[in-house]
Parts: sequence; structure tokens; C-alpha cells
Amino acid sequence: MSGTDAPVILWFRRDLRLADNPALTEAVASGRPVMPLYVLDEAAEGRPLGGASKWWLERSLQALAEALDKAGAPLILKRGPAEAVLRALIEETGAKTVFMNRRFEPAAFAADADIAHALKAEGIECRGFNGSLLARPGSVLTQAEKPYKVFTPFYRALMEAIEPPPARPAPERIAGVKGVASDPLEDWGLYEARPDWAARFDAKAPGEAAASKRLADFIRRDLANYGVMRDRPGKPGTSRLSAALHWGEISPWRVVLDVRAAVEAGTVTEQQAEAFVREIGWREFSAHLLHQFPTLPDRNFQPKFDDFPWRSDGAGLKAWQAGQTGYPMVDAGMRELWTTGWMHNRVRMVVASFLVKHLRIDWREGESWFWDTLIDADLASNSQNWQWVAGSGADAAPYFRIFNPVSQGTKFDADGEYVRRWVPELKKLPDRWLHSPWEAPAEVRADAGVQLGKTYPRPIVDHAEARDAALAAFKSLGNEG
Repeated sequence: MSGTDAPVILWFRRDLRLADNPALTEAVASGRPVMPLYVLDEAAEGRPLGGASKWWLERSLQALAEALDKAGAPLILKRGPAEAVLRALIEETGAKTVFMNRRFEPAAFAADADIAHALKAEGIECRGFNGSLLARPGSVLTQAEKPYKVFTPFYRALMEAIEPPPARPAPERIAGVKGVASDPLEDWGLYEARPDWAARFDAKAPGEAAASKRLADFIRRDLANYGVMRDRPGKPGTSRLSAALHWGEISPWRVVLDVRAAVEAGTVTEQQAEAFVREIGWREFSAHLLHQFPTLPDRNFQPKFDDFPWRSDGAGLKAWQAGQTGYPMVDAGMRELWTTGWMHNRVRMVVASFLVKHLRIDWREGESWFWDTLIDADLASNSQNWQWVAGSGADAAPYFRIFNPVSQGTKFDADGEYVRRWVPELKKLPDRWLHSPWEAPAEVRADAGVQLGKTYPRPIVDHAEARDAALAAFKSLGNEG
């Protein structure tokens, strides 16, 4: 088969959408039959997927396969080493070109480069595009040609450097290739239904169509008050797009452009839109940092924290994981995570601070737990955010900034809606005592059916004592806070 009529391979990875997909657009524009391919090759990622991520991936692939079938190009599913899968498909079909949107995590980026070089040596063209970020990592640097380590100047430079890509609507028809064998998705066993630990996950959330609807609903209902409501975990005030962005069910450019269009239409203010776009910028900052500093998930970005006296506390770690710390705001967050695979961002900061500062447990323990339980587990964002809270990262919150879980609860969950939803054993406590039930008079607790140590745990650490110990540990590194 000649190169002019040979099919092309469209290699999907974390770009599980048809619209705003540069690799797909270029593959279709080639005028040749397109073979959409997804390869499950966890070894090439550098880290096995977490359980919640696998749950999401299975449903996202189902949605992608349905959309591709409707367009006329069936999705091919293969499991195994990606290079071997590609070579076998090339041998079977005579394909001469592979189109793909690049991955920028260090292990995946290196694996892609190795595959592209190996195939190029045999006359196979590999064409890569940026379909996951506003700007390619390495394209936004300081005047000294160094990576930014502080967010605000990075964000300013990013906004000055980027230009919107051309519109890439989803093609209505794609000339596909029939008869290529594909693995049944259910044979991959991504999600084990027994026990059904994900029974309360939102099964309608994954997929491109769901992501587009979620963005539209957010802009219509919540964006106008985003600056305030994003910190209220008991209220619907955030976009809930993090998992969709990770898996590429929606482009970050689509998000930014639609938000800016709302400003132009006069439905939201520039201030509210900017508050949200900065969150997309923080995601971008994390991705660029990881690309430039590959050890971010495993090592302290600031080497001085290598000597930090972390505690080994298996019981404390388990209590934190189970939402049984005795601090309602922390416990509500950890239970929300376990039940839904997601946690409100304000609460993520509170629970992370509690682990690394109240319990002084290494941030890598928390990062690992989030990696397995979050549907939006993203290597760059997860490691960057944990290091930010720990104080060991780039542009990190100072270690001596220690969230008080009680005051965080009274400030951001004043009516107790969030805690009562996830810690129902406290729901009858008056608001005054809800975030510190141990301070409630005995008769108040009795009336609410709260028995400390029986129906709800006593605090596993005292906040003031834990804070003092954390500051002392920080000063042991030679810091005066």
C-alpha cells in the first residue's frame, strides 16, 4: 500500500475528545483513512494509574468509542507496550504516519520520544501536537531562559505569550478502517465491581459531552460568583472540570475562551472570570514545573526539607484516610473523597495541612493516597499541590502557615451544610459547636446524640500542641519562621 492511500494512526492518550483536538484535526485533514487507537500501557506512564483514575478512564473510553463509532471510525483498544502495539498495527495495515497529542510528564514524554525516533528510523512519520496545555512546557521562561519558580510572574508571562489556536470543531464524519481487531474494554478489568467501592461515583460525569455541558452550566450558574463561592464546600461554586481536563475530554483553551466570551457578553465580570482563569494558569504552572523538574513527585523541591523530622504514625495516617481524626472539616473532606472520588479544593488544602503539619506525616503519603482515590489524579497538579502545602515546593505556602481546621470550618462552612452532609453523626449539633464538638457542653452533645470516643472520635491531636511541635520541627531546619 502506498503512502498516499495508507491509513494513518490517531493515537489517543489524554486527549479523549473529538473537538479542539489538533492531532485529530490534522489526521482527518490528511485525507487518508483514520485508525483511532488507545493503548493501555501503564509502564510507559512511569506510574500505575490509581483506582479512581481507572474508573474514570473506563467510562471516558466508552464515551469516546461511541462518538467515534457515530463518526464512522471505530476506536481500536489494545493493551501492552505501546511501541509493540504500534508496530503490529503498522505491519497489519501499512500505516505510514502516527498522529498524537504529546504528553509532557517526564516518563511519558521520554517514552514518546523514544517511540517516535525508533519509528522514524524505519520510515514512519510521527507528528506530535500540544492538545493538553495552553502553552508547551519550555516555551514560557524567564529573561534568563530559566523555568519560572514563582506562580505570579509565570502566569503574567503565560498570558502575554499565548495566542488562541484556530477553531477545531469535531468532525461529523471520519473515514475509518473496518476489520481491525480491538480488545473488549471490559476485558481490561479497569474497574472491579465487586466490591463496588465506586458505587456513589457520578457515572454520568466522564466523557466529552458531559464535560462540555458541565462547562456551560458552570458559566451560566456559578461563574458570576466564583470568587466567593469557590471557597464554600457546601455550595455548588466550582467547575468540577479537573478530571475532564486531566483526561483531555475538554481543552483548556476551550475553557478559557468560553469564560472570556461570557465576559464579552456581559454575563460575568472580568474580575470573576480572571479568578477562574488563574486556576487554569495554576494547572499550567504545575505541568511546566513537572516537565522541567522531573523529581517533583518524589523529592522535596527545596532540598532543605530532606532533613525535616517527619513522624511515622500508622494509626494517625489511617485515621486521616478514613475521616476519623475528630476534626469535622478534615473528616468531611476525607469522607467526600472516599465516597465520590473528588474533594473540594478549599478542603484539600485543609486536609493536606492537617496531615503534614498537625500529624507531621511526610507529604508523599498524602500524595500517594490522593493519587489512588482522586478521579482527577494528575501527576503534576497532585505533586505540586502537596509540596505547596508542605512548604517544600516551588512558590510554596510557608511551612509555618498552618490551617486551623476549626476556624477553616467556621469561616467557610458557617452553616455546617458540608460537615452535616459528610459527617452525619454530628448533624444535630448546633452550628456553634459543629466544628469543635469536644468544646460543646455535655448536655448539648447528649441532646445531639454525640458521644465522643463512641459515635464520633475525640481529636487525635490537640491543635495548639500540634502547631507548636510543627513550628519547632521547622525551626530545626535552621528556619526562624
